[in-house]
Amino acid sequence: MSSTHPIPPASGQVSGLEQVRTTLAAACARAGRPPESVTLVAASKTVSPEALMPALDAGLMVYGENRVQEAQEKWPALREKFSGLELHLIGPLQSNKARDAVALFDVIHSVDRASLCRALARQCVAQGRSPRLFVQVNTGAEPQKAGVLPDRADAFVDACREVHGLDVIGLMCIPPVGEPPEPHFTALAEIAARNGLDRLSMGMSGDYATAVEYGATHVRVGSAIFGARAYPAPQPTHP
Repeated sequence: MSSTHPIPPASGQVSGLEQVRTTLAAACARAGRPPESVTLVAASKTVSPEALMPALDAGLMVYGENRVQEAQEKWPALREKFSGLELHLIGPLQSNKARDAVALFDVIHSVDRASLCRALARQCVAQGRSPRLFVQVNTGAEPQKAGVLPDRADAFVDACREVHGLDVIGLMCIPPVGEPPEPHFTALAEIAARNGLDRLSMGMSGDYATAVEYGATHVRVGSAIFGARAYPAPQPTHP
């Protein structure tokens, strides 16, 4: 696809997308892997359709959203303009949103509990769709974070396949903030290998190059491409 709205260089440097692609290629070379072995998932949470246009025109076709509702508002119209788009859900998924998620997403990275498995299985049958699925593993055992605990991951993957008939293709993790990511990447790769899974969704803007060297097949990169996120300022409260 030719670019009619190329991403402008930032402060005389290469664009965010160009830099990420260059960094990924270098990481693959260090790991002895072909560049095409890693899928760049552009984390587009809070990025408006207008702000996405430069990346779309530059040929970036894989995007990750955190919330089903935001994706529903943003992507159907863009899919009419750009063929070949692949949409990933990379945030937590509520069971009551399973119908919408199955209808919209090609890949879901956050499968982590039996109730969600049941809801997804029902919707896959009802809609005749089978999104590719990653099981999210809470490698840091953080109580505030979604994901199945590492010591329960093997049994959970088996249940996804044998009990619910789901198309699990890999594992996903989000290492704890402030900790070195390498032990978490290693642990995820070991769990995947035990379960015959060869897809690893790990690595974000701060550590995606490291993740590639530890076997990542999907990296979820947002701010390194689109810049720091701008969130609405909280409204003042009055007594």
